[in-house]
Amino acid sequence: MIKVNKLIDLQRNHFLSGNTLPIGERINLLKKLKASIISNEDDILNGLWKDLRKSKFESYATEIGLVLGEINLAIKNVEKWSRPKKKLTPLVHFPAKSYIYPNPHGVILIMSPWNYPFQLTMSPLVGAISAGNSVVIKPSKYSPNTNIVLKKIIKECFSIEQVDIIYEDGGREAIKEILEQKFDYIFFTGSVGTGRIVMEAAAKNLTPITLELGGKSPCIVDKDADVELSAKRIVWGKFLNAGQTCVAPDYLLVNSLVKLKLIDAIKKYIKQFYGEHPKESPDYPRIINVKQFDRLKSYLQKGNVILGGNNIREELYFEPTIIDNITLEDEIMNEEIFGPIFPIIEFENLNEAINLINSRPKPLALYYFSKSKESQEIILRNTTSGGACINDTVIQVASHYIPFGGVGESGMGGYHGESSFETLSHYKSVIKRGTLDINFRYAPYKDKFNLLKKIMKR
Repeated sequence: MIKVNKLIDLQRNHFLSGNTLPIGERINLLKKLKASIISNEDDILNGLWKDLRKSKFESYATEIGLVLGEINLAIKNVEKWSRPKKKLTPLVHFPAKSYIYPNPHGVILIMSPWNYPFQLTMSPLVGAISAGNSVVIKPSKYSPNTNIVLKKIIKECFSIEQVDIIYEDGGREAIKEILEQKFDYIFFTGSVGTGRIVMEAAAKNLTPITLELGGKSPCIVDKDADVELSAKRIVWGKFLNAGQTCVAPDYLLVNSLVKLKLIDAIKKYIKQFYGEHPKESPDYPRIINVKQFDRLKSYLQKGNVILGGNNIREELYFEPTIIDNITLEDEIMNEEIFGPIFPIIEFENLNEAINLINSRPKPLALYYFSKSKESQEIILRNTTSGGACINDTVIQVASHYIPFGGVGESGMGGYHGESSFETLSHYKSVIKRGTLDINFRYAPYKDKFNLLKKIMKR
């Protein structure tokens, strides 16, 4: 395998040659990527099944289909996105015209996680190619079967000067070596802890960065919510990928007036989705590895398990689990759960729920179930989160037309659709002037001050 510093030199020389700039070349690369994904669909599905035991439906809906949607949107719009955008020009600059020019950053590092190993690698890659960059990909070592398919696709579509993937040496030293290199941009998706390490490394080279992290995303069910529909959509979003989703509802805040009714409905829909024994369901995934399994099991030491709790370490199976009677001091309420355990906290009024949310780090997502438009506005305007969804869960991530990203400890920067192009481009401000020259700005300045004030106050 080529040394990472040599690879970066190759990619930087390729970028500086101007070969990444033609829009037609970018579109051709995107079309090749799309064709390769389609032809390798079965291998992608098999890799995701082996790594996480994801069903074909879930794998296509949350991974392959989303990536193809990103590619289709980029192919259709990259020419428009790449055009200089005309802006207004101050009167004092007359005669002149103002523009912003989108330019690629150069050599980009994409670091992707194991929970959605295909989608969270390919989606930022689509943005990077659309913007005209060269790319080094470092996927997680914990999804080895998907990595094999990723490498196959990358090799089919790109030369190493355009895009290359590094995963054989996935230890800490290899990651440290990669982060010591000078990239032009780093795009990281993963845990808050690793995000701090990546940001510290980026700071040493003053490298701009996007961090897509996580956190404890609250799910609030108010007294006027449609309890049946709320439970159905919450169960889907919480136990998708066995809870190993960065925007999964992390904990449930429920109005005391509807708590028991909601719990009964949640139990009903877990059974309806995954059967009496979720272990036998072909639609219920597994935990990624023993380390994550053991971490999840430790959360069962506090509170009362009112549903589920069964688990089999050898099979990495962890049943959908609901826990009641936990406190805000318990470990489960101070770490991102990232698994199929759902703690419940009740509240009496909306202000109480808002105060609880605002007392904790800013989450990646927030979910609120209520029929009241007034209450919906109150929760949206009085809390801070990377994104939010009213009367549903998780679906905000699947839109190509709005940016996805965190705030505070849940991340910085956004992407998806045009936002990916914008994030992975530098917008250069340009003023173009004609040759008509007005002497007003030049010395001597005698008798010009009052006129200057009049012009600049307008």
